[in-house]
Amino acid sequence: MPEYADGRPVTVTSAFPNQATAPGGYMEPIRAGGAVLWREIDTEIEVALIHRPDRDDWTLPKGKLRKGEHMLTASVREVTEETGVRPFLGRRLPPQRYLKDGWPKQVEWWAATPARGQSSFTPNEEVDALEWVGLIEARQRLTYDHDVQVLDNFVAGPARTAPIILLRHTSAGEKQNWPDNDLLRPLDETGRADALALADVLAVYAVPRVVTSAAARCSETVLPYAVSNDAEVRTERLFTVGALDAGPESFDRAGAQAEFVSLVGERRPTIVCTHGELIADLMRAALDKLGSPVSQQLTLRKGTFWVLHVSVENGSLAAIERHRASE
Repeated sequence: MPEYADGRPVTVTSAFPNQATAPGGYMEPIRAGGAVLWREIDTEIEVALIHRPDRDDWTLPKGKLRKGEHMLTASVREVTEETGVRPFLGRRLPPQRYLKDGWPKQVEWWAATPARGQSSFTPNEEVDALEWVGLIEARQRLTYDHDVQVLDNFVAGPARTAPIILLRHTSAGEKQNWPDNDLLRPLDETGRADALALADVLAVYAVPRVVTSAAARCSETVLPYAVSNDAEVRTERLFTVGALDAGPESFDRAGAQAEFVSLVGERRPTIVCTHGELIADLMRAALDKLGSPVSQQLTLRKGTFWVLHVSVENGSLAAIERHRASE
């Protein structure tokens, strides 16, 4: 059983406590996002706590989404604003739901590490102090039980993880309307807009390498991200539908699965951009290798991606999440 350094056991609690505001009904929750921002100093993990003078409390950095804002970019923005530290998101943690002034509030959480060279905290009216403290002290200092639960959930799993992102290319129009070789079919207007949005959304993760199908619609999907983040990019024939001589629908299913499993096993931040025909096969192969059950539909809509968070230490599966280009 996971425990703190002083032997205190870690209890993973439910992310959805009961609430009685609308018995038998539903109230749309206030949506917010935050992170357990951590760093390692002399082999000891420290987490960032913030102090809010108007409430005189110690809490974890978090904040509400703005209208139309993506959950991932909102969480990064809020943590950056409250700590002066831009985070790279790691594994996703269970959400917390509790009442805020009689209204349900749902906070999505991630583990996160500071981006290199990013630290510029300045005290202000909302947050007047930022302190990095060890896990045991952090648990004692946190004002709210729901923050303690988040910290416990963080301690219960691996701190250092690598995101393996499996992305389906964005919209490229109808195949039957394209007169040339299908490998050359470009993104349409919607696809280009989503590719630009993805550049911001995917940037919440540590700068990974990009492995993409050689098809134009895939390479164009990751182009804005790669340029903005100076990411290493290579094309992979095995992830390319239509690359074989057997015709435009042909691909090596087994070869693509083996290549994706190999990339997952390297435990290195990676984006793989490919086609709808391959997404479920690649996910199924990876989950099987990681010992995870497959209990839901694995296919993706265009411009949507899976994130497998894999432990850097032992390669185990730490979390899975799914997102699209825009909320």
